[in-house]
Amino acid sequence: MKLKVLPSTLRKNNRYLTVDIKVKGNIDKNELVALVWDGCIRYWGEVETSNFNLWVMKFYEQEKTNEYNSYKSIIRCQRGYEDKVRAAYCCINKFNNKRIAISVIGSSGTIKSSIERYI
Repeated sequence: MKLKVLPSTLRKNNRYLTVDIKVKGNIDKNELVALVWDGCIRYWGEVETSNFNLWVMKFYEQEKTNEYNSYKSIIRCQRGYEDKVRAAYCCINKFNNKRIAISVIGSSGTIKSSIERYI
């Protein structure tokens, strides 16, 4: 028996946040996933963060200098929780003894439009 796909009216609506990350040192996608979850759990708690439906979709390395490394990433969250996710990112300034600055560049409804506009 073939599984049925949920109709689009019953699926959760997602938003894609494009994030600019500046870090002293290197960071990879797995560390970013841990950073995203850790920041939201510390700020909002486990119960509230479970509603966010967070995931790192894309991870791009932009620039490396002697002072810092710059990355951009696309992070998925559920519609209606974008502001709460942004607030949690503002409070993150250190991860694994590395200085880090995260700023949200913009938000969009699809990954494709997020890449076209902000990356």
